[in-house]
Amino acid sequence: MFQQYTIIMFKPIFQLTPQLLTNLTTIERLYGRLEALQIPKKLELNLERDNLVQSSYISNSIEGNPLSLPEVTNLLLGDRVPVNRDEKEVKNYFNLLRTLSDKASEPFIIDMVLQLHQELLTGVDSEIAGKIRNKRVVIGGYRNVAGQLKLKIKHEPPFHTKSLIKKHLSKLLAWVKTDAQTPPLLKAGIFHHQYVYLHPFADGNGRTCRLLTALTLLKYGYQINKYFVLDDYYDIDRSQYSDMLSSADSGDKTKWLIYFTNGVKYSLQSALSRVDHALKTITIEARPTKREQEVLALLQKYPQLTSSDLVEEFNISRQQAHKLLIGLVDKGYAIKKGGTKNSFYVQK
Repeated sequence: MFQQYTIIMFKPIFQLTPQLLTNLTTIERLYGRLEALQIPKKLELNLERDNLVQSSYISNSIEGNPLSLPEVTNLLLGDRVPVNRDEKEVKNYFNLLRTLSDKASEPFIIDMVLQLHQELLTGVDSEIAGKIRNKRVVIGGYRNVAGQLKLKIKHEPPFHTKSLIKKHLSKLLAWVKTDAQTPPLLKAGIFHHQYVYLHPFADGNGRTCRLLTALTLLKYGYQINKYFVLDDYYDIDRSQYSDMLSSADSGDKTKWLIYFTNGVKYSLQSALSRVDHALKTITIEARPTKREQEVLALLQKYPQLTSSDLVEEFNISRQQAHKLLIGLVDKGYAIKKGGTKNSFYVQK
């Protein structure tokens, strides 16, 4: 079934403008700076945790979930069992984000999308969870016009039968998998719009789309969630987010892609600012010395180190090597394992 839909491939329309090229260059530079930082493991885990909580709050809030950020934080970090629909939506999203990197190696096919949607709406709406819609839907809202409520349609998806939606969603997923020409960041942005444009489910499309966009970036090596999130940019002006998505409905996705890459750029800049601030809060005594940072770089490269490894690598005495490793243990950057004679050190 999947193969027959890939004969005529999905072909996105966009212009690789100077602004888009500049954005792509800037994003790679910012991401490279993030990866080059020597972030203590404990701080890295705290930042990732905060990213997951923030993303879970914003992505659900965009779709109308009324829970505040403090309420979401208490729910997720308190590991409390959700008791109503709003809490289940947030908890499901958070759980999917936490395990999203595990799905990066899975085939990008419809079954994966259905499973993700199923998990997203578990305990929320079992009638539609994991099921492509087979009816007409419109996206919009009611406005008061001369004392009467009238529906203003912002977007009507192009297909309203399960077979056609499945066909075109398969084309989109096949394009993501096989296209080797489009830069990965633009590919993620194109997928984001086209998925929302198709609107394959009766509900949960926005959240599913943002999860799948993050997954697309993960597939290409961008450690989203660990370093940065995208939802914070969409939350600045939700109307603009919606308008920019709509701008691509006519076919040309250039305007949307400029907005999307501006968002990635903003999120990376925000992440660098948060990391810089967090690093400054670490006391001078707890900061690794220049030589200790070199040892940390080795610990990131190799699964474990011994004193003998440092003696050979840095041409220092065994006593100096031992002091460096013990210093990293005392500061919370490394863990000592093994017995006295065969001990080794790993990154914490």
